[in-house]
Amino acid sequence: MAEILDPENILLITDSYKVSHHKQYPPGTSILFSYFESRGGKFPEVCFFGLQYLIKRWLVGQVVTAEKIRQAKDFYQLHFGYNLFNEEGWLHILEKHGGKLPLRIRAVPEGSVVPVKNVLFTVQNTDPDCPWLTNWVETLLVQCWYPMTVATNSRAQKKIIAEFLSETADNLNGLPFKLHDFGFRGSTSVEAASLGGAAHLVNFLGSDTVAGMILARNYYGCEIAGFSIPAAEHSTITTWGRHGESKAFRNMLEQFPSGLVACVSDSYNIWEACEKYWGEQLKELVVNRGKDNNGVLVIRPDSGDPAEVVVKVLEILRGKFGSEKNSKGFYMLPPYLRIIQGDGISYETLTEILESMKRHKWSADNIAFGSGGLCHLIRI
Repeated sequence: MAEILDPENILLITDSYKVSHHKQYPPGTSILFSYFESRGGKFPEVCFFGLQYLIKRWLVGQVVTAEKIRQAKDFYQLHFGYNLFNEEGWLHILEKHGGKLPLRIRAVPEGSVVPVKNVLFTVQNTDPDCPWLTNWVETLLVQCWYPMTVATNSRAQKKIIAEFLSETADNLNGLPFKLHDFGFRGSTSVEAASLGGAAHLVNFLGSDTVAGMILARNYYGCEIAGFSIPAAEHSTITTWGRHGESKAFRNMLEQFPSGLVACVSDSYNIWEACEKYWGEQLKELVVNRGKDNNGVLVIRPDSGDPAEVVVKVLEILRGKFGSEKNSKGFYMLPPYLRIIQGDGISYETLTEILESMKRHKWSADNIAFGSGGLCHLIRI
């Protein structure tokens, strides 16, 4: 039976070809200085985030031991078929530095917005006998592209929402909660959810990705980085049966009598749900919950073309609950009633939805968005 290898062995967390690189540098090489940049892409600037996690998670403290060296030597012997492993170099790090990596990493502050084609962080060996170590950790450190991409994309969507709020709302007070992270289920792993979820929280305060908040707490010292509210999913509504949907809705209002509560309303017929159930059968309960307990019902339509569905839902709700115009002449639902669109949300579709609302004289302050539940479009 094969030996179980340590999955956190930094000697194994690299690309195979780097195992031979210590033999490839010019004789006498003592210092290697490398840098990381965004070469360009969808946006002209990037929001830098994620390096601190990678450093703290993998590189801090004694990360080299005799056992890890032995495991790596044996593994690479099997992998290559002969001995390429730099055992002498790793033993030097263990004996001279107590297993701590002689590296200096410099970076721009996390959360910084930097134009593309600029240095974001640099890596340099501090022991002249270990120049090969600088690029050994490249494989690991360039993984910050993922949280950086999420933070950049999230910020770009925040700019879109801010633009429409500026045009159609009285203020931008609600902006930090306008894009909610539903991306845990769309991630490739728990670690990816952690990194992507934390990166989103650079820009917004709303999240259902618990893993991201845990990472923010453990590696960035933030006691709580994101917030959420009680919310229904389709299973908690459909288990009541089609003819029990109104009872399921009533249960949501009664189980959570104050504050915000979100209820998915397209399990069978979103138009019937808004007009007949919310707008007639449960109207008094919705209104009184808002008056008595500062309650806010957030209706979630999740089917069809979002740009069309959102406006139609708003129009139905206005017909049942009324509306007022804000200082900029755009319609606002009563303060106890809002909607959230959680299907098909991306950088491209946000503009379509908000432009459709604006065209029909609806303020962007009536809506929040959830991203990641369908195909994780927030994490491109």
